[in-house]
Parts: sequence; structure tokens; C-alpha cells
Amino acid sequence: MRTNLIMILALGLILPACSQGQKAAKKTEVPIFMITKTEGEWKSQLTPLQYNVLREKGTERAFTGEYWNNHEKGTYYCAACQLALFDADTKFESGTGWPSFFKPIDESAIAIIKDTSYNMVREEVVCSRCGGHLGHVFNDGPAPTGLRYCLNSAALGFEKKK
Repeated sequence: MRTNLIMILALGLILPACSQGQKAAKKTEVPIFMITKTEGEWKSQLTPLQYNVLREKGTERAFTGEYWNNHEKGTYYCAACQLALFDADTKFESGTGWPSFFKPIDESAIAIIKDTSYNMVREEVVCSRCGGHLGHVFNDGPAPTGLRYCLNSAALGFEKKK
């Protein structure tokens, strides 16, 4: 009973971190992706965690991902198709336990899709090339955009600046 209560309280603290704010960048209703593979092909290419996040729209636990506390200079890219998505210069400390950015390298690198799962209305961020689920975007970020792209480390790769 005590364990269940602790889990409920923890979820009550974590879920709002990724459900704040509802306005985001431009929305795409029905995106068309350039890379399409069968689920079997994706499963053979991705780790189980990457597959869960990128293809099944899962979320890694806060403060567990490889990049939430990464302070290296470089480029974050889609773990499924290697499309460059975010520059480390746009990464900031959001306190949520997930890598957070205030803008993508290029608006065309991502697509924003309305997400109504879990009785919430959020803006899902997906890779514009392969459609992989990256995370969500919220309107509580820093200047200059006011946006917080809250992403899963499992959906990302990182190339350190040389």
C-alpha cells in the first residue's frame, strides 16, 4: 500500500512536467515521412528502449536518459534516421529530467502533431524524416522562443563538436 502511494505521488510530480503549456510551433496534421520501414526492420535496427520511444511513443523515466545532463557542445540527431535535429547551444536546464531545447536546428527537421493521449492535449514532436516520436513541446521555455522541446534521450543520438 505504501509503495503504491509513493508511486502515485511520484507520477503526480513527473507527469505535469511534460504536460505544461499547450501552444507550440507550426502543427502538421498528416505528415508524409521520407523514410518508411516495416516494424520488423525498425525492431532490428533499434534497441528495445529506442523502439519503445521512437515507434510506440513511449517515454523514458525522468533523470535516466543519456543526454538529460549532457553539457557537451555538438549536435543531437534522430536515433532512427540520423537527421540533425537540435544544436547543443539551444539546450537548457528545464529541471524535468529530460533533454530540453528552445528551438530545432531547422523547423523542417521536426513535425508537430496534436497528441490527445492520457486525457491530455499536448503537442507531440516527431522527426520529419522517419516519423519517430521524440517527445513533446510546451510553451514554458526560455527566450527567444518561449518553447520547451522536452525530448527522450533514447530518441536521440549525439555527435560531439570537433
